[in-house]
Amino acid sequence: MEAIWNFIEQTGFYMLISGFMADGGWKYLVMMLVSFILLYLAIVKKFEPLLLIGIAFGMLLTNLPGAEMYHSELWTQFMNGEIGYGTIMHDGGLLDILYIGVKTCVYPCLIFVGIGAMTDFGPLISNPKSLILGAAAQVGIFITFLGCVYLGFPQEAAASIGIIGGADGPTAIYTTSKLFPDLLGPIAVAAYSYMALVPVIQPPIMRLLTTKKERAIVMKPLREVSKREKILFPIIVTVFVALLVPSATPLVGCLMLGNLWKESGVAERLCKTAQNELLNIVTIFLGISVGATATAESFLNLQTLKILAMGIVAFGIGTGCGVLLAKLMNLFTKNKINPLIGSAGVSAVPMAARVSQAEGQKANPSNFLLMHAMGPNVAGVIGSAIAAGVLIALFG
Repeated sequence: MEAIWNFIEQTGFYMLISGFMADGGWKYLVMMLVSFILLYLAIVKKFEPLLLIGIAFGMLLTNLPGAEMYHSELWTQFMNGEIGYGTIMHDGGLLDILYIGVKTCVYPCLIFVGIGAMTDFGPLISNPKSLILGAAAQVGIFITFLGCVYLGFPQEAAASIGIIGGADGPTAIYTTSKLFPDLLGPIAVAAYSYMALVPVIQPPIMRLLTTKKERAIVMKPLREVSKREKILFPIIVTVFVALLVPSATPLVGCLMLGNLWKESGVAERLCKTAQNELLNIVTIFLGISVGATATAESFLNLQTLKILAMGIVAFGIGTGCGVLLAKLMNLFTKNKINPLIGSAGVSAVPMAARVSQAEGQKANPSNFLLMHAMGPNVAGVIGSAIAAGVLIALFG
C-alpha cells in the first residue's frame, strides 16, 4: 500500500488537486485554460498558428504539475549570477535547455535569416521614401516606452513592452530577452496576438485618419530594380546599420545575409534551406521555449493586463504615425502618396501591406497598392530592428 500511495503522490492529478486546495494553486488551472484559449485562437481562428500553437503548448507544458520541464527558479539563479549554462544543462528540463537558444538570442536571429531569404526589398529600393514611412511607424515604440515609464515600469521593461509596437515577434522576443526576460511570456503572447489582429486593428485607424479621396489616390508604377541594386542593398544596409547602431547588427545582419543568399542567385540551396527547414525548426524551438516562460507566477498579475493594453496602444500609434507622415509628405511631393501605405510601416509582413491594398480597393476598385505598401512594410522590419538596437544600447 505504501508503494501505491507513493505512486499516487507522484501523479500530476494528485499534485493538481493538492495544489488547488493550497493557497494560489488555482493559478495553474487558470494558466492551462489560457493555453487552451490560445490553442483555439491559433487552430480555429488561425491567429499566427505557426508560432502561437507552440507558445500555447509550451505554456501548457510548463504549468502541468510534476512535468518539471521548465524551472523558473534556475533562471532566477542564473540572472543573479549564481549558476551558469552548465548547471542548467545538467539540472534543467527539456524546456530549460531549449530556452537557452532564446536567452542567447540565437533563435530570433536565425528566424531573421529565414525572413531575409523570403523578402524582396525591390519595392523599398525602387521608392526610397518608403524608408521614411517605415521609420515613422516605429514612433509608437518610443511613445509607448514613455507611457510605460509613467505607469511605473522599470526602463528595461518599458523598452521591452514598447517594441510590441513594431509588430515584429522575433524582434520583441530578442529585445525582451536582452532587457527584461521576466516579461518574455506576456510580451510574446501580446506581440503575436496583435500581429494576427492586423486586419482588425488597422482599418478603423486608417479610415479615421484619411478621407475617401485620399484613400482612392492611384500611385505611379514602381520602376524596375536591377539585380546589381538588389545584391548591393543588403551589404550596404548591414555596414551602415552596424556603424550607426552596433547593437542592432545581429538582427539586421542576419536579415541581410538571408536576403543576399536570395538575391545573389548563386546560393539557391542555402536560400531554400533558410526559407524552409531552418525557419521551420527554429520556429518550433522558439515557440515552445517562449511559451514555457509563461508560468502562473509571471503571467497572472495586473502587470500582464498593462502589457496587453500598452501593446495595442503601441500598435495603434505606429499605424497612425505612418498614415499621418504620408499625408504630410503629400504637402511637399509632386507625385502623391496614398496615405494607406503608411500604415504598412509596421513590420507585420506581408499582412499589413495586404490590409493597405484591401482598404485602397474599397475606395477605388481599380487601385493596386500592394507593391507600393510592401516598401514601407519591409522598411518596418529594418526599422523595428534598429529601434530594438537603440533601446538595447540605452538600457542593456
